Amino acid sequence: MTKAPTELAEEVREQVKDKKSYLGVISRLNKASVDKHWEAYADIPWDDPELQVDKNDPRWVLPEFDKLGETEWYKSQPPEIRSQIGLWRVATAMKIGLQFENLLKRGLLNYAYRLPNGRPEFRYVYHETTEECHHGMMFQEFVNRTKLPIRGMPRALSLVAQAAPWIPLVSTELFFVFVLGGEDPIDYVQRKSLKGGHIKHPLEEMIMKIHIAEEARHISFARHYLKHRVPNLDRSQKAVLGVAAPIVLGVMARIMLSPPGPMVRHFNIPQDVVREAYRNPDSRAEISNSVGKIRDLMNELGVITPVNKRLWKAFGIWDEPGTRRPLSTDLKAA
Repeated sequence: MTKAPTELAEEVREQVKDKKSYLGVISRLNKASVDKHWEAYADIPWDDPELQVDKNDPRWVLPEFDKLGETEWYKSQPPEIRSQIGLWRVATAMKIGLQFENLLKRGLLNYAYRLPNGRPEFRYVYHETTEECHHGMMFQEFVNRTKLPIRGMPRALSLVAQAAPWIPLVSTELFFVFVLGGEDPIDYVQRKSLKGGHIKHPLEEMIMKIHIAEEARHISFARHYLKHRVPNLDRSQKAVLGVAAPIVLGVMARIMLSPPGPMVRHFNIPQDVVREAYRNPDSRAEISNSVGKIRDLMNELGVITPVNKRLWKAFGIWDEPGTRRPLSTDLKAA
């Protein structure tokens, strides 16, 4: 590794006008994965004293944009409890991230299994799978070092999610909507945290920069795949995608951004405090904003119709294309 992760943090931006330009994007992504990649146990000095994880470290205190941190209940807690809650949030996001990426890797391999010889997507999918393996190791190592009882996805949801790796056997387009539904919200929060200067611990910052850099490629591939494939779907296939997309995105965004139930129970956070922090217009706007890019993409591809738009609204993730809901504290520092 010779270059900083931040140098990779912009996705490839190309217009997929024809098959040639689509293949050009894949070629560039393949080359980038060879030239610039990171390994969990080679590029992070886990035993460096500066990177050690102490659950009472004040650098874990919740960032300004996490609404729980603004409540009087949180402010009234002892400093070590405020730190532990902040660390729990970070570790849960990583645990859910590695669980999602586990589903993603299995789905990608199912997709690659059926690809004919000579397809360039095969090589890229294996590059992405390799990178996601390192992300999983990186996230789990961090979770282990917190020594907190982090569970990740709710058990019932985790059981239902086992169907996700089989989606490519039915619809590869829907699978890559699922991919963006898991990756876009986390990418949104991580970029926001870095730009706002909210990340204080060097280990978290290092992991986040690596993840953002490589996820930029993964997001780029999914978006260009959809741009290449969706226009060629027939009317019935587009209709199915139009109904499924807001359901998948609405569920995924909430999984990624909602407060973990075990944390609420562990710290005995009152339900009225949870409602105050996470069930208000700003929090709903945050969820909507986190899927703004893929919502715009679905609209650009003609997937959103006056009928299925009702589903986007029902799941609280609708905004007019090209807009983002304003937040009362919308990252002024960013």
